[in-house]
Amino acid sequence: MMSQSHLGYGLGLRSPHYGHFLNARPKSVDWLEIISDNYIRAHAGYHDMLCDLRTDYPIVMHGVGLSIGTTDPLDADYLSALKALADRVEAAWVSDHLCFTGINGQNSHDLLPIPYTEEALKHLIPRIHQVQAALGRELVLENASTYVEFDGATLSEAEFFAELHTRTGCGILLDINNVHVSSFNHGWDARGYIDAVPSAAIKQYHLAGHTDHGDYLFDTHNAPVADPVWALYDYARSVHGERATMIEWDADIPAFEVLEAELDKVRAR
Repeated sequence: MMSQSHLGYGLGLRSPHYGHFLNARPKSVDWLEIISDNYIRAHAGYHDMLCDLRTDYPIVMHGVGLSIGTTDPLDADYLSALKALADRVEAAWVSDHLCFTGINGQNSHDLLPIPYTEEALKHLIPRIHQVQAALGRELVLENASTYVEFDGATLSEAEFFAELHTRTGCGILLDINNVHVSSFNHGWDARGYIDAVPSAAIKQYHLAGHTDHGDYLFDTHNAPVADPVWALYDYARSVHGERATMIEWDADIPAFEVLEAELDKVRAR
């Protein structure tokens, strides 16, 4: 039997494929990841659909709206809605990104980086505890792709995640594509990053495609997984072992069979 942290191999539930999942119930997919923000305030029909799918697929919730790193107060109504949905669909876990999305009530609609400093840790730790208390469960945080660094940083990104895990018990969603993208953009050692992440914290892996602009990479989720990302995934598994793994494809979404073929590549490794 698979442990909860290794549910198998999943896909993101996206609207072009609602009908296929509801009618065909493909067995090539072990579990589904949903974008929490698309459903927390959706009408009851969408919640009923998720509960229907839940009978065949464990559901993982992945958000983009928590903004854990902002200096604004956490949104209590948002957390309440997030908990209600997690309870309704019996979410295996709830994740979001280590970032901020806005400040002073203004939403950038982007995942903005935070400085990796002790001051930032002291800001984040009580906020993570607040979220975990509100949800009644562990919060899992993902490494977002980054395109700038802060001169005042005193920790590497991986070290920062390790400190957050040690001090709050939060989990890590290790996005392998984002490790590759950020490492290329900043000249980091991608394998060294993987080595520095605590195995006990890792709940899930993400795989996705990106766009190569020559002097930088951009995380676009609109293409197959690139060969260097597959190689880094293999390395992560050799260091940390198997975890629930999901293929992200959020733009120019192809036919289900294309996604299924990507998932087959994961299984075959």
